[in-house]
Amino acid sequence: MMLRDFFIALSENQLLNGAAKKYGLKMGAQHVVAGTNVEETIESIKKLNAVGISCTVDNLGEFVFKKEEALEAKNQIIAVIEAIEENKVDAHISLKPSQLGLDIDYDFALENLKEIVAIAHKYGTFINIDMESHKHLQPSFDILDELSKDYDNVGTVIQAYFYRAAEDIQKYKNFRLRIVKGAYKEPEEYAYQAKEDIDKNYIELIEWHLLNGKFTSIATHDHNVINHVKQFIKDNNIPNDKFEFQMLYGFRTDMQLELANEGYNFCTYVPFGQDWYGYFMRRLAERPQNMNLVVKQVFNKNTNTLIGIAAGAFALGRITKRNKNRR
Repeated sequence: MMLRDFFIALSENQLLNGAAKKYGLKMGAQHVVAGTNVEETIESIKKLNAVGISCTVDNLGEFVFKKEEALEAKNQIIAVIEAIEENKVDAHISLKPSQLGLDIDYDFALENLKEIVAIAHKYGTFINIDMESHKHLQPSFDILDELSKDYDNVGTVIQAYFYRAAEDIQKYKNFRLRIVKGAYKEPEEYAYQAKEDIDKNYIELIEWHLLNGKFTSIATHDHNVINHVKQFIKDNNIPNDKFEFQMLYGFRTDMQLELANEGYNFCTYVPFGQDWYGYFMRRLAERPQNMNLVVKQVFNKNTNTLIGIAAGAFALGRITKRNKNRR
């Protein structure tokens, strides 16, 4: 848990996020980010499609508190939707309401999402609303409720560490849902803290939605979970068109291909853009074992230097805070 908290703290550091953006993908993150622009990302999608893997595309972005930044993100996402249609690739969109202005104004964010979903609906493209920290949780569900009044091409994410997850998954059972464990540091009043409790709830949510829901995206790199789900699917005669496995771009690529070759629907979560740092740190926080999956590919001298600086900055911040509290 200490390692998890450490990576979450790094993901939320705006100074380090800005430094990583400045250095760009030269630091080695190109192994977990599909491209810096739409054209590069489409080429990455085509390569995955060629081996039987579909994609969900995430325009990376953190700490959006200005309307012009949110509008820029909206236009970039629309450009991706249009590129998906133009190139006829097998892909859909994952987006974060905070990137589209939720931290600025709810109605502003809702209008941005409505525009995106309307264009995607015209092309038959699915939009997945990613879930973030607890302060964004209910507003994001509220946005989903509003969008679903007029459009049927929207779904969302259920995070297993929240106490309310079982209630939410039942309420939204008729939506396409991605089920994850959760990748933010949440207070005990909102979320399970122990790994065992989160893992148990995660399996229970997957099983419930496979039996009762519309479509289930099982997002995990854990082969134990995958093997459990495979057996559950077999035991309960769940058809292939009711679920898919999901993993992140650049993680466990051999297993991704193996699952696709076994005939399972498989979707790779494809992030793109320069703003990769917060995303990557949360992936390490979500499951620290992820570091072992990409460390040889991703970490080079520059990356280690930045994380070394990050560790020092984090430690200094903790010491400073402690000293202030003692005064």
